[in-house]
Amino acid sequence: MTRIKHLGSLLSRPEIVVAPGVYDALGALLVAEAGFETAYLSGASIAYARFGKPDLGLLSLDDVAATLAAISARVNLPIIVDADTGFGNALNVIQTVKRLEREGAAAIQLEDQTFPKRCGHLGGKSVIATGEMTGKIKAAVDARQNPDTLIIARTDAVAVEGIDAALDRAERYAEAGADMLFVEAPGSKSDLQRIVDRFAGRQAVMANMVEGGMTPALTAADLEVMGVSLVIFPGGLARATVFMAREYLASLRQNGSTDPYRARMVDFGGLNDLLGTDEYLRTGKTYELEEQIDFHGKEVVLRPIRPEDEPAHRALFAAIVNARLQARRVVLDIQDYRQHTQDAYPMWGADGMIYFMSERDGIFN
Repeated sequence: MTRIKHLGSLLSRPEIVVAPGVYDALGALLVAEAGFETAYLSGASIAYARFGKPDLGLLSLDDVAATLAAISARVNLPIIVDADTGFGNALNVIQTVKRLEREGAAAIQLEDQTFPKRCGHLGGKSVIATGEMTGKIKAAVDARQNPDTLIIARTDAVAVEGIDAALDRAERYAEAGADMLFVEAPGSKSDLQRIVDRFAGRQAVMANMVEGGMTPALTAADLEVMGVSLVIFPGGLARATVFMAREYLASLRQNGSTDPYRARMVDFGGLNDLLGTDEYLRTGKTYELEEQIDFHGKEVVLRPIRPEDEPAHRALFAAIVNARLQARRVVLDIQDYRQHTQDAYPMWGADGMIYFMSERDGIFN
């Protein structure tokens, strides 16, 4: 199943879908590791983390697309992408949708704020005409190359025109072809329930939980009971990171060492485990260039062994080293013995033999 179809499958279930906000590939890896099935690429969080700037419409399509490409290359999660206003008019929306689809978007969210836009939970917003936004939604629907790519229409009209006008806008956006509706920043639980009830059985509705924002904080379980299909926590990871980083930096400045903070950090090995460093190294070894050696007067061409075969060949090499050392009556402590075996790597010889390359012990076969 493709990532796009997987998102559609998730949203077709009765359970609410929870999408943590991410802003880089490392965060997406952590979201996947935690067991979430989708993630929300937050424009606000990209602005915070990559540029150290507020969410005031300062991002470009290139900024979002480059971040999405990096995430798509590292995780198989379906990514819901915050595309702000589409970065312009209907023509810009066409370009935005095509670009983000190419980079791996499973869903693309567009909003009806004027440009430059701002965070939906800040004051002073303004919105474009309803007709202009419906045209942009139609352009997005027509531009998508995959009919399963979801188009999410967001309205920020609650803060500008009131809840009734925002609901009327959402109706028009649904008629224009939006697959999901996002009425941003309702000020009460009852307003959020009105939104869900208005479109119940007709259109999927999503909610946005912003820590300290205008909408009351509700759990995913609360929202599921209300009938919400998707809830995003777009800035939560960025805010948690700021909190943690301040603690870490204060400790480092006070102590001149990371030791007092080590219990709240992953170590070198832990980070490499998350990143899959060993797998990268094993894969790279598979494609190493052939090597020609002189083995007791015989020219032998060596090729890398497949990564999945390497453990068995390492065990064989360890046995060879052990036998030869015993024959020479050499006694090694365990650390020294490990050094012998771990420094070596096996390779295939063109003559059909297995050779073990070791900087310490030379070449064995």
